[in-house]
Amino acid sequence: MVKRLIPFLSLFTCSLYAGDSYDRFELLTGSSPSAPRSKEWKPGEGLALEIGGMTWTSEGRLAVTIRKGEVWLIDGADSDSLDGVSYKQFATGLHEPLGILQDGDDFLVAQRAEVTRLRDTDRDDIADEYLTAASGWNVSGAYHGYTYGPERDAEGRLWITTNIDQGDHADNDAAWRGWGLTINEDGSVSGQAAGMRSPSGLGANIEGDLFYSDQQGRWMPATPINHLRPGAFYGNPSGLASMDLPNSHLQFSAEVPEGIQYPDALAQLSELTPPAVWLPYNKVGRSATDIQVIDQGGRFGPFDGQLLVGEFTNVEVNRVFLEKIDGEYQGACFRFLDHFPSAVFRLCFGDDGSLYVGMTNRGWSSLGNRSYGLVRVRWNGETPFEIKEMRAKPDGFELVFTQPVDPTKASNVGSYRMNNYTYLYSGAYGSDELDKSENSITEATVSTDRMSVYLKVNNLKAHYVHELHAEGVLNREGMPLLHPEAYYTLNRIPQ
Repeated sequence: MVKRLIPFLSLFTCSLYAGDSYDRFELLTGSSPSAPRSKEWKPGEGLALEIGGMTWTSEGRLAVTIRKGEVWLIDGADSDSLDGVSYKQFATGLHEPLGILQDGDDFLVAQRAEVTRLRDTDRDDIADEYLTAASGWNVSGAYHGYTYGPERDAEGRLWITTNIDQGDHADNDAAWRGWGLTINEDGSVSGQAAGMRSPSGLGANIEGDLFYSDQQGRWMPATPINHLRPGAFYGNPSGLASMDLPNSHLQFSAEVPEGIQYPDALAQLSELTPPAVWLPYNKVGRSATDIQVIDQGGRFGPFDGQLLVGEFTNVEVNRVFLEKIDGEYQGACFRFLDHFPSAVFRLCFGDDGSLYVGMTNRGWSSLGNRSYGLVRVRWNGETPFEIKEMRAKPDGFELVFTQPVDPTKASNVGSYRMNNYTYLYSGAYGSDELDKSENSITEATVSTDRMSVYLKVNNLKAHYVHELHAEGVLNREGMPLLHPEAYYTLNRIPQ
């Protein structure tokens, strides 16, 4: 079944993101649910591409899963004209698939009850075989009982993550709710890490280390970006009954604390693993989704090696810089692209360095005014004036910029403000910013090439977010930073 792009779909390009540096091309936009359609689809009947997963095929097609249980192959997604775009249904009858990965000639798709291997044995672009590739976690029928992935790490292991059950019929004492699972050769799963709430995004950095996003809620004081690894506990105890299962790789050394500040909780329970980066609530989104590394050889601007993080509620894509201190990841987050037409759920890069943004509003609400969509974002060659990196130092931070700064403004400590805060670790829904205090900036030293500034800062605190405002910094043309705020999660102060 092949579908051409339908008449109510619109095309427009604009430069609204990161100043005038990124252009948007809407491949699909939906303002209302799909009209009924039959197998003899006709133009105008509609296709609701509520995207739950995206991957590129070896033939250069964009494969997407949609929330209603289908897989579609998109030809011409890299075209500059809608006339070159067409869709073909590859698979159907799945249960809310929220991830897809090409594996050889097959696709692996995570749906609620299993990871399914889809095979096209006669090469007609329609799946002939639906095989169980992995199963073994509880499926209760409760709201939020999602499964995400799969994604490979640097060692070749396949990971999936499962949501905590919520609502009627919830059963988080059954197998593997709120866990990070690896898939074994026999199709069983092993529980590698626990404590997740709504781990909807999985992505690897350039080194192949996996990260996942979670969302503020019960036991999640703010939105975290976590380094995914065996033996870690990320905070939500709802699914800990699965620690007693034979394939669990997590055991506790102490009771789970509650109602204390986050640094104190880390001291009481060694398995509790802090986020590499906190995304402070509503300052950098509210509900993080997909993670995608920028590895485009400069074709998507000056941010290679950093992570992009989708944002559901605030219809954004945010940016994360990571570094390793004492062998552990930590870093800063920044706002980046905004005003998407629907909730950003999936991200992937094309061969030409374009970012593809898959959207769906189903299940929650967002600030977008459309139900779903697919947008391509291209860097147009204009470098935005941004804080590119924020690096921790023993006595402060080094800021690296995308453009040379005005040395007079950048060396003035009055151009900056900084404060720090932590969160409450408890079963409450989210947390206020606690124990807030100011950081005095005593020196600002501009590098010879004017691309970086070394800030000497008092009152640094481990396991606190350090929030920077740099409104006074200008580039050499006298223009301010596009996003003058940065939020560094200082888990370890370098020695």
